[in-house]
Amino acid sequence: MEAAPRESRMQNKESDIVVRRASNKKRYQNLQSIMQIPEHFAELSIRMLDALDDSGARKETVLERRRTYLQREHFEKIARQLQGDNCECFHFGSQSEGTTTPGLQSDIDFLITYYTFNIMTIWEDWTAGMNNLLMLHDNTTPPQQYLLQDIQDYTPEPVTSLTDDGLVRKDSGQILLSAERWKNNIAYKGRDAGEATKNGPSVSWMTNWDIVYACHVRKPLPEIQHWIDRCRGKHWPPVQLLEAARIAPCFLVPAGHPDSDYKREEWRLSPNLIERMLMFSFNMTQIKCYIVLKLIKKSLFANIVGDAFTSFHCKTIMFFTIERTHPSLWCEHNLMFVLLLCLHVLRRWLRLGRLPHYIIEGVNLFDGKLSKLLQKRLLVYIDSLIRNNLQDVCCIGIDNIGCRLQARSMRHTVQAGELRGVFLHNSIRLLLKFECLKRLNLALTYIKNEQSSSQTTFEHKLKYVIRNCFENSTHAMSKTVALEFIKHLYALQISVQSSYYLRLQNVLDSENIRRVQYSLNLDVASSRLKFASLLYCSGHLQATVRVLEDVERRYHSEVKAVCAIRRIEGDRDLKVFAYMLAGNKEEEFSELPFVSCVRFVRQESYCTPAILLFEMNRNITDEEVRQRNCTKHIWMDSAEVDARPFLYYMQSLTYGGLGERDAQLHAMGVLEAYIHTCVRNQLKLYHQETALNLLGHCYEMEGDYAGALHYYEWSLRCERTNNAANWHVLRIMRLISG
Repeated sequence: MEAAPRESRMQNKESDIVVRRASNKKRYQNLQSIMQIPEHFAELSIRMLDALDDSGARKETVLERRRTYLQREHFEKIARQLQGDNCECFHFGSQSEGTTTPGLQSDIDFLITYYTFNIMTIWEDWTAGMNNLLMLHDNTTPPQQYLLQDIQDYTPEPVTSLTDDGLVRKDSGQILLSAERWKNNIAYKGRDAGEATKNGPSVSWMTNWDIVYACHVRKPLPEIQHWIDRCRGKHWPPVQLLEAARIAPCFLVPAGHPDSDYKREEWRLSPNLIERMLMFSFNMTQIKCYIVLKLIKKSLFANIVGDAFTSFHCKTIMFFTIERTHPSLWCEHNLMFVLLLCLHVLRRWLRLGRLPHYIIEGVNLFDGKLSKLLQKRLLVYIDSLIRNNLQDVCCIGIDNIGCRLQARSMRHTVQAGELRGVFLHNSIRLLLKFECLKRLNLALTYIKNEQSSSQTTFEHKLKYVIRNCFENSTHAMSKTVALEFIKHLYALQISVQSSYYLRLQNVLDSENIRRVQYSLNLDVASSRLKFASLLYCSGHLQATVRVLEDVERRYHSEVKAVCAIRRIEGDRDLKVFAYMLAGNKEEEFSELPFVSCVRFVRQESYCTPAILLFEMNRNITDEEVRQRNCTKHIWMDSAEVDARPFLYYMQSLTYGGLGERDAQLHAMGVLEAYIHTCVRNQLKLYHQETALNLLGHCYEMEGDYAGALHYYEWSLRCERTNNAANWHVLRIMRLISG
């Protein structure tokens, strides 16, 4: 088998040549001229546009989704590099393109590629010290598929023995990196997170996430150059995009062709970044046309073919249709007509029994997805859909689209509690910020866990982010994300240093306190609550009261808690975020209405209330530690509590220290009432067991051991193991028994 193909080695199936030639000039230039635009399409287009705007597909929402997911790429990259992974991270698919609505419930597509691999297209690409893999392709290999031959690290010669369980030996004797074994190894390494779900090239432990571990190809590929040459001189894709595509990396993802003899070993060439460029070049009419196609796929096509027709099929139809129609057609009042053009293109491919990949020649996207029988069934339905001038779009139930289209007035379609328009956009915007903050907090959790073992390592990581991700970065968004990491890491460093001063029985002077104040604006309350805890532990009780009063002023009812680790059912419901707006626009918030859970690592012990030290040693037995999964391992040696219960506990503690008895009892009563209200109204706390432990301690300090025992036992009903309440119950029982 030969190394990576040159142009002359590319497989060109005869049927594909016919299709490609037929796609030239007259046939495609006149695609729109052979059709009459139905009179009612202009009105229906405007209604559809309004319905989409009201369903979360406004331009502002599309752009907000894109910004958020591009930002999250930088978060993930920096976080993984801080954990020692030399990698790049990408969000692809509908979420990052902004081409989704709440009703579509699109998955999150995430791709990770490691720089430790050097993908060779020819022998001259070999690099010493890298994991070198040579791309193999010959006339027996399906288009878009490659085998990866393992090449030695320190000499440009093939590996001849099976030195790794991810390798297999081909009949020819070549040692290959198996795509299937690659995925199995990934699933095995992450086994502590639970059983992985495999779907195509994806190996994921998270619901609604497709995670692909891939290899990147930075060398020029004939498939891409062939596509660029084919597109040259056309109105779309634009010249600038083609030039960017020439140097964009492609990816090899672990997925074989369903009909190949080597489907377990094969890797699929995936030009994700080029496809993203194409999607980002869409105007709003094209974006909304694509969204409607996906709504039709999920609401109408699914009744006939299930999930065999995919969003990628829709995307490919869009690419071909845009290339073949005049740009002037892609305007708002033509939305339904260009949608009809897309269906004509799809119908033509169904009649031919093949849907080519838009970029890589020789590929049939129906293979392994849409059987011949399902193609025929879908073709019959699309014929009917076209004959009836798209009347079935009024049957789309997702996002209430059909009802909106059928109503004469959009006002009459609004149902009780339904979110629409600008209000829905602002709710989605808050949800996106909530999810972004949650991912940031999760990344910081891993970093803080590593910090607990080495302060020197932690300071090195902080310097790494400042130098590599901030000072040396030319990317504005990367700088912004790096600055966010720096703020959180700096806040932790100051807190750990303050704890060290208190351990040495040093007094925190004004300089120490001034440095802490730099980190107070991380969110609404959590950093201020840690500052209050520091002041309390250093004996500055009056100052503690002032900080807690400031937190209480900021902590209005619309503030939502964010936990990096735990998830509460319904905490991502858009109606939750709509309630947070409460008649306000998000822009009117002086700061984002989110508060992270308050966390103390062991190195902060001397600025942590004594009762929370038990949380850092929450297990009674070693067996409880062994029961923890990988996620629990990274945080259960620290203390973590919801911010609002901690606020009330700190108030009770501080007022008690000042001898202000009425204020102390009032704060304790507020804490108790808040927990009972949460339970009664099913407003779950992320760390309910810890909040109950704090309330139990308040009763314990009052000498009411029965009350304390009641709440500690309630805590144990929430979490039986790995719960500090086990220690508290033992202590109370000793106190009761004398």
